[in-house]
Amino acid sequence: MTIIRTVDPADATGEVGDVYADDVASLGYVPSHTRVMAVDVEAHLAFEHLAGTIASGLGLRLYELVTLAAAKALRSQACLLAHGRRSRSLFGDDQLARIARDHRDAGLTEAEVAAMDLAARLSTDAAQITEAETTRLRDAGLTDRQIVDVVLAASLRNYYSRALHALAVPPDVPPDLPAGLRQALLADGDDGDDGDADPGPAASAR
Repeated sequence: MTIIRTVDPADATGEVGDVYADDVASLGYVPSHTRVMAVDVEAHLAFEHLAGTIASGLGLRLYELVTLAAAKALRSQACLLAHGRRSRSLFGDDQLARIARDHRDAGLTEAEVAAMDLAARLSTDAAQITEAETTRLRDAGLTDRQIVDVVLAASLRNYYSRALHALAVPPDVPPDLPAGLRQALLADGDDGDDGDADPGPAASAR
């Protein structure tokens, strides 16, 4: 459980109040990670802007696939659940469960698999990435801009997931996430907290 003292939604004003209001409008409540990260609201807003810029250039589908791959490699339950929920608008639940279990056997394109492989590699051993691993993305049809954005998306997930780990932010479980899909998303995930802890009600799409 995080030791960070956060602003109660009923007391939030200014930029923090605006951030909370956005989540209430889209989710109906303010998730744990928003409350903690909004303690430094300027950094939170900068993260949101950067995430939106990368996603708009890369395309939401590839952005979410890269994010899921990085989150899985980082064992971030919070990000797997949040982005698993968001990805339901892009994939059927059956395919999304397959992606969560093994993205190489989930009906994805060669470029998507290559991007997810690189995201996982970056999240576990970035210093050992070879030219061949990045060239693979170009050979699969990605442009230089898309290759850069794949790396930026994975790096951004490392920033956010590692911050949540370090601050011991409890993951929120989306109530509308089917049990089978939730189990697939968390099959190899561990956010560093007690696996028996009961997370909060839901997660946003950051």
